Amino acid sequence: MKKQILTVTLNPCIDKTIILESFCEGGLNRAESARSDAGGKGINVAKVLKRFDAGVLAVGILGEGGSEAVTGELDKRGICHDFVLVPGATRTNYKLQDKAKGQVTEVNEPGFFVNEKALNETVSLIKKYLPETGVMVLAGSLAPGIDADIYKQLILLAKEQGVPVILDADGTAFREALEAAPFAVKPNRFELEQLSGKTLATDEELLAYGRSLLERGISLVVVSLGAQGAMYITEHESLRVTLAPIECQSTVGAGDSMVAAVAHSIVQKKDLVSLAKTASAAGTVTASKPGTEVCTLAEVMAYQEQIQVITL
Repeated sequence: MKKQILTVTLNPCIDKTIILESFCEGGLNRAESARSDAGGKGINVAKVLKRFDAGVLAVGILGEGGSEAVTGELDKRGICHDFVLVPGATRTNYKLQDKAKGQVTEVNEPGFFVNEKALNETVSLIKKYLPETGVMVLAGSLAPGIDADIYKQLILLAKEQGVPVILDADGTAFREALEAAPFAVKPNRFELEQLSGKTLATDEELLAYGRSLLERGISLVVVSLGAQGAMYITEHESLRVTLAPIECQSTVGAGDSMVAAVAHSIVQKKDLVSLAKTASAAGTVTASKPGTEVCTLAEVMAYQEQIQVITL
C-alpha cells in the first residue's frame, strides 16, 4: 500500500516569531526573544507528519533568497523535500506574540513572483511523485503569478492516479478547487461563511452546509472551530468534538496539525471517530505550544483521553 504523504506548499515562508511582554500599537516595541522557522501550511503539515513518524515528502516552490533557511531546517528535521527555485526572496511572515494579552498579531508578506515556466516545472514535479503517493495535501496561499485554479488542476491530476487530496485553502483558490471535488476539506467557520455568503452561527447551520459540500463529491468535511472543537462530516456519519480547556499560547500551526493528523489517519485507514480524536488533539496540543512549535504523536495520544465525541 502507498503510504507516502505528499505536501504541496506554493507560497512557503520563514516564520519569524517575536515574543513581547506587551504589544504597543503605534509605539516602540522591544522584543523579549525571537526565533525563525521554515513555514507555509504544507511545510507545517510535513513537520507534524515527521513527528508522527509518517513517510512524508514536502514539495513546492521557493524563492532563491532565503531558500537555504527553509531547506536547511527540513534537512535537520529529516524531512525529504524537492522544491523548484525561482528568482526573488522567500517571504518572511511575522508573528508578534503579546504575552500580556495572550494574542498573536500576524503580518504576512505576499511572496515571490512565479512565472509560467516555474509553475509548469512544479506541476511536473508533483506529477512525478503522485504514483508513489498515498495522500496529497494542498494547503495555504498562492504566490503572486499563480492562477487561482491551480489547486483544481492538481486535484484532477491526483484523481487520475487514484490519490485522495486534502485541501486547506481559502478564498477564490478554495472555491475553484471545490469544483474538482477533493477527498477532504478543512475550512473554519469564517471560510465556510465566505463560501456560503451567509452567517453560520449554530451547529445545525454548520452541519447543514457541511453536508451540502458532500453533494459536490467531497467525502470528508472537517470544520475547525478553534477552542469550540470541530465537526467531522461524511455521507454516513457526522461527529461533533468538544475539547478540554488548555492554556492557548499560539494558534499558529494548529490547523496544519489537524490536517496532518487527518492525512495520517487516512493512510492508516482509521475510522471516523479515531480520525476525529487524533485531528482535534493534534490541533489543540499545538495551540498549547509557543510560537510555531508543533505537537508530537505521544502528546496527541495522551490528550485524546480528554476529548468528547458526540454523534450528530
